[in-house]
Amino acid sequence: MVDLREALLTDAPRLEGAVVLVTGGTGSFGRAFVRRLLDESDAAKIIVFSRDEQKHYAMQQRFQDRRMRFFVGDVRDRDRLMRALNGVDVVIHAAAMKHVPIAEYNPIEAIRTNIDGAANLIDAAIDRGVERVVALSTDKAASPVNLYGATKLCMEKLFVAANSYAGAGQTRFDLVRYGNVVGSEGSVVPLFLRQKAEGALTLTEPSMTRFWIGMDRAVDLVMLALKEGRGGEVFIPKLPACTVEALAEAMAPGVERRVIGIRPGEKFHETLITEDEARNVVEYERHYVIRPNFPWWGEAERVDGTPVAEGFTYSSDAAQRLGVDEVRALLIHLGFLS
Repeated sequence: MVDLREALLTDAPRLEGAVVLVTGGTGSFGRAFVRRLLDESDAAKIIVFSRDEQKHYAMQQRFQDRRMRFFVGDVRDRDRLMRALNGVDVVIHAAAMKHVPIAEYNPIEAIRTNIDGAANLIDAAIDRGVERVVALSTDKAASPVNLYGATKLCMEKLFVAANSYAGAGQTRFDLVRYGNVVGSEGSVVPLFLRQKAEGALTLTEPSMTRFWIGMDRAVDLVMLALKEGRGGEVFIPKLPACTVEALAEAMAPGVERRVIGIRPGEKFHETLITEDEARNVVEYERHYVIRPNFPWWGEAERVDGTPVAEGFTYSSDAAQRLGVDEVRALLIHLGFLS
């Protein structure tokens, strides 16, 4: 085990000598995070933990590096996690069921993965002496109206409280919370690209708004939480938003659109910070941090940053709104349009 606290206080090299495990590591975020570690860190070993053997195989062909390990397993299986976390310094928890309508129809499956799986990981990380754990959450966890968001809210609460269970031990748990990742698997951007070629786009509601984040920025946020998290904190980026109509027009101007209505469990607008959370929020140039209500684990209190105003909320209908040209420029910059 390396002295991670010391390693993370320096800008480079990041995670020098560390063993890093990524749950759900074969997914869109996992692949991007692993690529960042391979390119920019001196991590000693990177373990991809996922239950999908076909995705493991595909990723193994793509990431041929002596530091890589591919560990088939499910976060629902605590014993398998205990085995996988032996000797691990850092865990990034990206494993989740995340499709809103599918979670609505299969609620117990989402609970078993997103809540029970989180509890299993917490127990295994503490018992194995992992130093740092950062979990990925979603804007849908703020004032949730769907099962997916509710499971992620439970996950957030579990990870904050996990610092108390670790107590005087070395394991510290933090989270990141952000909006839709542009172009991630199962998201609307690849759907619109496919439908554009077919000649008609399906829109839920044209004036619905969503936060958007690029994959590189999502990875940056996780690295920031690893470096600066003090246990029980939630890191939230400052993000732009746009309407579904603006996204459709930017991607497929003049293409037929069919409005199909809001799907089960969807919100019209999303929220990243609620008014009730705001009393514990501090602001920085490019992000916010929600401090824990009860830092029982004794870490030094965060004293930098600027407290937000009373009654502050951060929602997609009131955030920086991107117009059609700005959305198109963003998609070109991220490589989804030419």
